[in-house]
Amino acid sequence: MEESDDTLMKGARQVYHKQIHRLALYQKPINSISDRPSMASETNQPGSDSTTPVNGEIKPKIALITGITGQDGSYLTEFLLDKGYEVHGLIRRSSNFNTQRINHIYIDPHNAHKARMKLHYADLSDASSLRRWLDTINPDEVYNLAAQSHVAVSFEIPDYTADVVATGALRLLEAVRSHIAATGRSQIKYYQAGSSEMFGSTPPPQSETTPFHPRSPYAASKCAAHWYTVNYREAYGLYACNGILFNHESPRRGENFVTRKITRAVGRIKVGLQNKLFLGNLQASRDWGFAGDYVEAMWMMLQQEKPDDYVVATEESHTVEEFLEVAFGYVGLNWKDHVVIDKRYFRPAEVDNLKGDSSKTRKVLGWKPKVGFEQLVKMMVEEDIDLAKREKVLVDAGFMDAQQQP
Repeated sequence: MEESDDTLMKGARQVYHKQIHRLALYQKPINSISDRPSMASETNQPGSDSTTPVNGEIKPKIALITGITGQDGSYLTEFLLDKGYEVHGLIRRSSNFNTQRINHIYIDPHNAHKARMKLHYADLSDASSLRRWLDTINPDEVYNLAAQSHVAVSFEIPDYTADVVATGALRLLEAVRSHIAATGRSQIKYYQAGSSEMFGSTPPPQSETTPFHPRSPYAASKCAAHWYTVNYREAYGLYACNGILFNHESPRRGENFVTRKITRAVGRIKVGLQNKLFLGNLQASRDWGFAGDYVEAMWMMLQQEKPDDYVVATEESHTVEEFLEVAFGYVGLNWKDHVVIDKRYFRPAEVDNLKGDSSKTRKVLGWKPKVGFEQLVKMMVEEDIDLAKREKVLVDAGFMDAQQQP
């Protein structure tokens, strides 16, 4: 169904004024913890694990999320809010707002009875800020999702990647441990976001018992974070879980990741804003799932009686070329007419095939993916076609330059 010109122009104006709207929306202090309401009246449905009795009063569980502005952080926040949690997110200070993925669930903290998501400035490179917010927020669950998560970029900035991904996880674990030691709040549960990249060149299928063989600074850093988590669990009795998640995508995926790069290009090519798409290794094979499904598995890990490590995967593997075929084919295009191989996008050390064995997760947690591969690709293409249509209106009106892409 075609959209009317008025509808497109309205959408285009919304896109054009989005940054100005954000500036108006966020010209206020970052949510102060002192504004946190008691929330005693906002209980969850009977039988849910999202409430905690405190001095005889039922209060919602409190979750602390690092990386809340990322793809996974935004989906996890939505999921936890739906379960009645109070959610606190740690964000880095930036001169540009990077909260696009959670703008739709942001509520001004002055609206205290509704604002159940709160944001605080902190950084995984700053141990003092981590401990301070743990002491202030007193969370029941901590989800460490923050990372420099781009594999190729980790070869360009390996020191920073290791400091944030590996040592950053250690700083947060130590902050949790010392917080528990000082307060006696031993009920805190910790989730560490792992990655299938840790398996690297180890042949598939990969499970919780498969040896790691990382092939990038990012993957090696994730391995360190994984073993730090295991060590704190064994040494201090910390309830700490590793979620080894295979590739998970969505319309909220960053545009410099290959899946979103493809679907973004499909949308722009379809409406005439772009003609070529430059990619690297098309034979790399990945186990791709939907991020919205995977965040549920994160939460389920922390609801178990004992902490453990879990692989989360669809157990299907597809090449980049297969992704191209589905994405371009969905809009009636032939990817071979548009894709150009550029050697700059090949990694110094390639990971050929990642395919997860999530049998333990399915058996113990009862989790399984709901969104299949083709459904995922089409979901992303549809969103990016919609975005490209609005972008085209801006180009036609002279607000943007279409020649930014060849």
